Amino acid sequence: MPDKALATIIHVNLARGFRGGERQTELLIRELARRGVTQRLVTRAGQPLATRLADVSRLEIVAIGKPFLLKIHHLRGALVHAHDGKGAHMAYGAWHVFGTRYIVTRRVDNAPSASPATKAMFRRAARVVVLSRAIGRVLTERFPGLATETIPSAAADMPVSAQTAAALRARWGGETIVGQVGALDDSQKGQYDTLAAARLLLADRADWRFVFVGDGKDEAGLKQAAGAGAAHVFTGRVDNVADHLAAFDIFIFPSRHEGLGSTLLDAMAVGVPIVATAVDGIPEIVEHEVNGLLVAPGDSAALAAACQRLRDDPELAARLIANGRDRVSRYTVAAMADRYQALYDKLA
Repeated sequence: MPDKALATIIHVNLARGFRGGERQTELLIRELARRGVTQRLVTRAGQPLATRLADVSRLEIVAIGKPFLLKIHHLRGALVHAHDGKGAHMAYGAWHVFGTRYIVTRRVDNAPSASPATKAMFRRAARVVVLSRAIGRVLTERFPGLATETIPSAAADMPVSAQTAAALRARWGGETIVGQVGALDDSQKGQYDTLAAARLLLADRADWRFVFVGDGKDEAGLKQAAGAGAAHVFTGRVDNVADHLAAFDIFIFPSRHEGLGSTLLDAMAVGVPIVATAVDGIPEIVEHEVNGLLVAPGDSAALAAACQRLRDDPELAARLIANGRDRVSRYTVAAMADRYQALYDKLA
């Protein structure tokens, strides 16, 4: 495919699957398209992002396979915005060959490789954007002196079907529904802690329901640990996440580490009280006793106690919901796009 130098912004996201980073990439591209920005998306062939964005105007989609670096001509002729690690390294390659300027958005809080190539990739970027101050601290500890700019994720503003949410509640049964949304990856998301909290709560009352929305590498082990019975529900990956959130009485988010946690914003927008762990970027958007309840990571007894507290105190739950809706009003797609567009204009 010939290079089109008139493209205004070239996005590159080479991640597999469709997780939070890909949803944020989609939200940004759609909002920029609505504003009339010409864009190109370079993405991994066979992945959902290209299909989901197929209807967007003024967007050229280029789906590529390995080896990615042999396709770097697609990153020529405009400012590049890399949304994942592989995309960032591809952008660094384009800088070497064409002098392409690029932005890197770092969405995860784990320390990056200390290799010379990774160090150079971050230092040659025109800007390094992080979702939270916690991610920024990890990067500057790894690469002292590296400057970062914080642009948080946005709430997805997904429509809710009250009818679908009611049907889900009826299907699941129970009196109080505790839901968790995210990849079934306990090393990050802490689903085994949710199961441990569930055992404590179910020992007292059998009318709790625990719903796990998502799929991932730990799915079989989690299902085995949950055992048979109606108390635990595994939905697999779903597209109508907002309908599931609206069916929950409590949103639980016991991450062991988390750059920010954009699903927390979606839960606030839908109006579900939150129980989360006080790790990394989470306390930057969830304030204990104000718009959620925070507990220490790995403390299943504290998770159970917080859920019980919300069940027993509807006035507390209502206050957290109201404050959450107020808080999430600062995290709109338009606000995120405003900040990225200002950055693009500054660097173009």
